[in-house]
Amino acid sequence: MIFKKRTFHGSEPDRSTGDHPAELERRVAHGLAVTPGLDASDVTVVCQGNTIVLAGHVATKAESARAEEAARLTKGVAEVVNRIEAAEGR
Repeated sequence: MIFKKRTFHGSEPDRSTGDHPAELERRVAHGLAVTPGLDASDVTVVCQGNTIVLAGHVATKAESARAEEAARLTKGVAEVVNRIEAAEGR
């Protein structure tokens, strides 16, 4: 059997995970999922540079604030834009 060096379009693949937007989105989404007192099943996380945009719906304004704080505490996040709507505020 012959083993070849792995390449991506002829170049060495990028294996860094720290600054990739998808990795930052994943870390924030995981943080939201494990935050006590927060049902983030209807919250989306989008990364724009090192700014996180949260959108979707939660039950209360307190949950919206918890989601924003959890995102803000994630390593690599510089700013959080909270567009989450609370059902109690409708």
